[in-house]
Amino acid sequence: MRGRLPRWGRRTARRLFRRMAAGGAGWALGLVLSAGALGAQATLADYDYENLSFRGFSLEGGYIFPSRVEPTHTLGMRVDLGYLGPGLRIVPGVAFWSSTMEDREVAELEGKVDALIRGELDPGSGFTGVDLGTIDWSDLVLSLDGHFVWAIPYDFLSFAGAGVSAHILNGEGSAISGTFVEDLLDSVTAGLNLHAGLEYPLFDRFRLYGLARYELMEDLRYAELRLGGQIMLVPPASGEERSR
Repeated sequence: MRGRLPRWGRRTARRLFRRMAAGGAGWALGLVLSAGALGAQATLADYDYENLSFRGFSLEGGYIFPSRVEPTHTLGMRVDLGYLGPGLRIVPGVAFWSSTMEDREVAELEGKVDALIRGELDPGSGFTGVDLGTIDWSDLVLSLDGHFVWAIPYDFLSFAGAGVSAHILNGEGSAISGTFVEDLLDSVTAGLNLHAGLEYPLFDRFRLYGLARYELMEDLRYAELRLGGQIMLVPPASGEERSR
């Protein structure tokens, strides 16, 4: 059924999510140690999952510049879970984009399929070539990011960090529907990202923010710019964000 992950895909997704959760502690610890190398005064005892709580959520929009599909808009949301320890904020999120595969990528794919078919046919079969038409590719992204947050003048907050993600990719097109080509484009894969941004408290419980992000996967990579608005449900944690 189109638009739905096959059973193997759902199993792979579950394994990826479990690995993301299980690996989160080690990933966050590495992030903390990196901060220590930059001169942070906190000790490992200051970092504890018990510090995390639901503090706010945001909606965001952006634009990506991918390696294999046309640039396109993105939509997403993120959740602020607060601070794992001094200065280290944990932010899960979800995002979605959909675009058309670049002509050169389709042509390359057509060449590979053409060669495969010709290798199985008799020379006099009358086969004239492969036309895959227009191919759309979409991505549902589930991410877990860590932000190093510090205050800068004029009430701005600056942040930078890294994250892990699961990408549920779906390829569609009238010529590839139900074929092995569609199966190749339908996948669940892991990704990594680096990001940096600025936040500004426009009101007491509302912030505007912008960030730049670079996402890396095995078959796809893209730079992204995002703008968002975040509603805070609780005051700043332990005065960290107010410190100067």
